[in-house]
Amino acid sequence: MSTTLTPSDIKELGKVAVLFGGRSAEREISILSGTGVLQALQSKGVDAHAFDPAERSLAELAAEKFDRVFIALHGRYGEDGSLQGALEQLGIPYTGSGVMASSVGMDKITTKIIWLANGVSTPKYAVIDDDTDLDKVVADLGLPLIVKAPLEGSSIGITKVTRADELQAAVELSRRYDARVLAEQFIEGREFSVPVLGTGPSARALPIIEIVAPEGNYDYQNKYFTDDTQYHCPAPLDAAATLAIQREVEKAYRALGCEGWSRVDVLLRESDKQFFLLEVNTSPGMTGHSLVPMAARAEGTSYEDLCVQILRSASLKIGKGKA
Repeated sequence: MSTTLTPSDIKELGKVAVLFGGRSAEREISILSGTGVLQALQSKGVDAHAFDPAERSLAELAAEKFDRVFIALHGRYGEDGSLQGALEQLGIPYTGSGVMASSVGMDKITTKIIWLANGVSTPKYAVIDDDTDLDKVVADLGLPLIVKAPLEGSSIGITKVTRADELQAAVELSRRYDARVLAEQFIEGREFSVPVLGTGPSARALPIIEIVAPEGNYDYQNKYFTDDTQYHCPAPLDAAATLAIQREVEKAYRALGCEGWSRVDVLLRESDKQFFLLEVNTSPGMTGHSLVPMAARAEGTSYEDLCVQILRSASLKIGKGKA
């Protein structure tokens, strides 16, 4: 059922900036996300305006008296805490997680450290720098393994390494994006993604989405620009497995201090049905192929109503709850 905003609702939301584009490697996807969000909010009568931080100074947000911000930026300078800190300084409420959770969630290595400290299941890993013995990485993690740029998203800088002599090239690819490289145990099994909405004890997981990509390759192209990837939502899992994954995802979300909304990627190992959490996206995609809107639709929430719901959750986080 569609939600109709009253004149009072619209007035409360005020003048809204939808931030998209930006300077990260995910600029192209951010433009798709932000354009969709902007059109959705405008269709609901919200006084929403496009704002690209790569082309305009953030000081203009304050000068033009925006009341709140919907962050549709992905990757560096938008999802990593730097923008969130600037908005805190400007005093403009924004969607999604605060400075710390955004920064931690952007860094796959730090995310793993915190998850492991909180008993969250995540694949075994190694951090590769200039002094790392690559043969030892292979011995510890086994083959195949996955090599990632820990501060990138949208499958940028990722390689599946099946032979030891491929590892060096995979590391060099990831180093185009980050000085440190994450090597991760490969989990053979089914791939899922679980959106989460809310903050603190009220945060809840949406329906689980199973992703079935061509030849198991859920890469940049198959994520955003083809219709070959299949999505099953709600995922065909029994009730017990569904509940266990959703509770673990909510635990992982709270452990990082996430707020507003996020999406957590999960693998279910075929051999023993154990699941592993890979990473969190604190500013998930909102394109026509994106997963958060898909999960919301499975619950009966339209794309437009989801955008309004997220916008309503915009807030300042620093000093919240203090006198």
